[in-house]
Amino acid sequence: MKVLITGHQGYIGAHLTKLAMDAGFEVAGCDIGLFDDCEWSEVPAPTVEWKRDFRVLSVQDLQGFDCVMHLAAISNDPMGEMDETVTYEVNREGTIDFALRCKEAGIPRFLFSSSCSIYEKKKKLDLDETANFNPVSAYAHSKVAVEKALNEMASEDFSPVMLRNATAYGLSPMLRIDLVANNLLGCALAYGDIRIMSDGSPWRPLVHCKDIANAFVALARAPKDVVHNQSINIGGNSENYQVRDVADQVKRLVPKANIVYTGEVGADPRDYRVKFDRLNTLLPEFRLEYSLQSGMDELFSAYIDHGFNKSDFEGNRYVRLRALKKTLPLLKEVAQ
Repeated sequence: MKVLITGHQGYIGAHLTKLAMDAGFEVAGCDIGLFDDCEWSEVPAPTVEWKRDFRVLSVQDLQGFDCVMHLAAISNDPMGEMDETVTYEVNREGTIDFALRCKEAGIPRFLFSSSCSIYEKKKKLDLDETANFNPVSAYAHSKVAVEKALNEMASEDFSPVMLRNATAYGLSPMLRIDLVANNLLGCALAYGDIRIMSDGSPWRPLVHCKDIANAFVALARAPKDVVHNQSINIGGNSENYQVRDVADQVKRLVPKANIVYTGEVGADPRDYRVKFDRLNTLLPEFRLEYSLQSGMDELFSAYIDHGFNKSDFEGNRYVRLRALKKTLPLLKEVAQ
């Protein structure tokens, strides 16, 4: 199978590149390089590598691929608040146009990295794929728009699959510390405090970034009649946690750290549990590699080996919003 991974140098893409190659796929990667010099460890390189914005790829460039795994996006809610225009240009208009070109190029399968954040601010918990959308950010709104567009594009020759990923965490060659679990552990090591900006009660469905990559590989291999035009929550029923549960895991690893509830965000709109029964039904042999405990154990060991400290926590290298502020002109140049 010949696959194209967009955003292959990102937090999830770095795992996916290696897993796809290990699976025997012929892998090409396309990444504009927004996070060059932000790597935590060596990033796997695909067989073919394009340092380009996915929005400039032509139908001719795309011909010959059996599957596209589309990860490239502005994947940060605060970034959407800082510049919603760029978020929509890349995540919504850019992705819809890209999918249309993929369809024209004759690519039979299009795997789209969506998000469980489209379920945010819900009164009902335990949400499955039939739940109504209620996004609260430009990022989440863009995911809803693309999913709807892909539903309409689906045909006998073009089979989209929408992966609604739970909140990612865990170790990656392109580490992020602006994700709740990674952030709380980093904060404990940097300051000796586990700082929670809410009251700790909101629920989050969590999934290790490598398990998201594993799901992409499994869905690339799945029979068309099983996954065609499906939206699928990616995670596990046992992996729904309250933020205070994540703090407890950090406390287990850093016993001297104090849990501090700052409450500065007030009522957190991101409060939702998610059901993952459809994933288990469609891919009965698929299993998550990590639980929150094992994923945090691995991340803690990596932080300690690295000597993670206050400079790492406060620097630009592992925080996407800080890095994007420096590389934003790259995206605006393409848009013009």
